Amino acid sequence: MKAFLILEDGTVFTGTSIGVQKEVISEIVFNTSMTGYLEVLTDPSYAGQAVTMTYPLIGNYGICYQDMESEQAWPDGFIVRELSRRSSNFRREDDLETFLVQQGIPGIAGIDTRALTKILREKGTMNGMITTREISDLGEVLPQIKEYSPKGVVRRVTCKEKRTFVPGELGSEEVPVKKKAALMDFGTKKNIVRSLLNRGCEVTVYPAYTQAEEILGDKPDGIMLSNGPGDPKECVEIIEEIKKLSASSVPIFAICLGHQLMALASGADTHKMKYGHRGANHPVKDLETGRVYLSSQNHGYVVDEAAFDKEKAEISFRNVNDGTVEGVRYRGKKIFTVQFHPEACAGPLDSAFLFDKFIEMM
Repeated sequence: MKAFLILEDGTVFTGTSIGVQKEVISEIVFNTSMTGYLEVLTDPSYAGQAVTMTYPLIGNYGICYQDMESEQAWPDGFIVRELSRRSSNFRREDDLETFLVQQGIPGIAGIDTRALTKILREKGTMNGMITTREISDLGEVLPQIKEYSPKGVVRRVTCKEKRTFVPGELGSEEVPVKKKAALMDFGTKKNIVRSLLNRGCEVTVYPAYTQAEEILGDKPDGIMLSNGPGDPKECVEIIEEIKKLSASSVPIFAICLGHQLMALASGADTHKMKYGHRGANHPVKDLETGRVYLSSQNHGYVVDEAAFDKEKAEISFRNVNDGTVEGVRYRGKKIFTVQFHPEACAGPLDSAFLFDKFIEMM
């Protein structure tokens, strides 16, 4: 069946419907990863967005459910150049088309994703509609497409109640428990939990809107602030709780959205990027050592360096491509944050040492 992608600037791409046949309006973003489409689909940070994969063939190694980063898929839509109808992999359990249908994700295949990506790079991230309707008068839908904004996405993706994991669970190694870690779930990925479990942490995952008093009352040795979707400035209540957590003496490590929220809690600022960083090949430079690491990233907002109080914090990592802030160390506190995903194995293990640093800090 024919499908159409209509951008808010009036550009229309015609392709073939994949997944479920459902009309959606979403923010259209692109990811430059060559592999990892299942991890992308199950990353809660994509809630409220439809993802374009720039690599031309997607689905060729199928679906292995063990690789899911959460219990379900989160993007509003999925856009590819070619959806592989056959998949081959000794771990394969299903095909991508079946997975999209099971998860209720609509999509479109057969469009020029390179042309779409160039539009998003030149004009910036914009909204779009995926539909199987042939719409002769775009004036009917363009106002509706332009009005869309992803709201309340952290509340949608966070866990509903706290849960504790011990080493040996979630496919982690069975090692002795040495420390207790509290993880605030703004849309966390399983591999963040697994990375802590593998290092001997008992990990308690808390819903995003948990009060700081409850977390500190459980006496954790360290606190982790997770990744997540949406505009960090929308998380006003969460920022207030992070202020309380940062005032304690408990070590804190934050990733992605958590990194942005800690900056806001410290009086800095964030702003929306033109088209964001999404992919597994973004180089970041450690300013202390001069080493460059390949990183996996997924964010549309960035910490504003100009708004930082240099007496309170210092930049620790910087993006090699565009110079944006990729990491922050907070002076006089056991707190450090990064914009990229050290658990995501982009290098494949380049920046996993940051979890070791967090354990040492505890």
